[in-house]
Amino acid sequence: MAIAVVDYHAGNLSSVLRGLERAGAEAKITDDPIEIATSDAIVLPGVGSFADAMDYLERSGEAAAIQDAIEFGTPFLGICLGLQLLFRAGDEGVPGATGECTCPVRAGLGLFAGQVKRLRSERLKVPHVGWDTLDIVPGAEESPLLEGIPRGASVYFTHSYALEAGINPRIVLAKTHYGWSFPSVVGVAHVFGTQFHPEKSSAVGERILRNFCAIADRAHAGEVV
Repeated sequence: MAIAVVDYHAGNLSSVLRGLERAGAEAKITDDPIEIATSDAIVLPGVGSFADAMDYLERSGEAAAIQDAIEFGTPFLGICLGLQLLFRAGDEGVPGATGECTCPVRAGLGLFAGQVKRLRSERLKVPHVGWDTLDIVPGAEESPLLEGIPRGASVYFTHSYALEAGINPRIVLAKTHYGWSFPSVVGVAHVFGTQFHPEKSSAVGERILRNFCAIADRAHAGEVV
């Protein structure tokens, strides 16, 4: 089984690769749309801005490869910005955007309804950097991605933007509060995302990556995820 770590030329992806390898996966960083589309699982890391990332993903053909693979049933994990890009729109990196209005925005991959906006707080620093807690939504403990993860587990965040508007609550598996309560884990069927960085989140993050690898293993074996 091979996991593709999507390279959209915006930063160092080695920590994600090492995290997956520690979790027991065979993973490869790639910017080849064919490799992405035919991989057994996909991880979309979180580096760069929403607009710049989508511009590159679309120009390179990686966006279409990701969308085709997800439609085919390939397990997917988005990390930080990688989670945000699953949604309909975001204003990070868009000229003229203030984070306080609904436009202008950049379209995302559009798998889920929802908009990404800049964190706002009068007393808390932005970006949100450091360890914070997961408030797992009741019933979401049954998600295969969160198997063995206790409510209130600490994970590592570094972000200035988060999901705010128009999200289907049924896809939210956990929330974290910083300025507002934003989705910190989302998931439905074989598609998952974490606003935090599991590769930097010690034992809890490694367990989440192991859980994702197990999901990918089951899918590779032909089991329904």
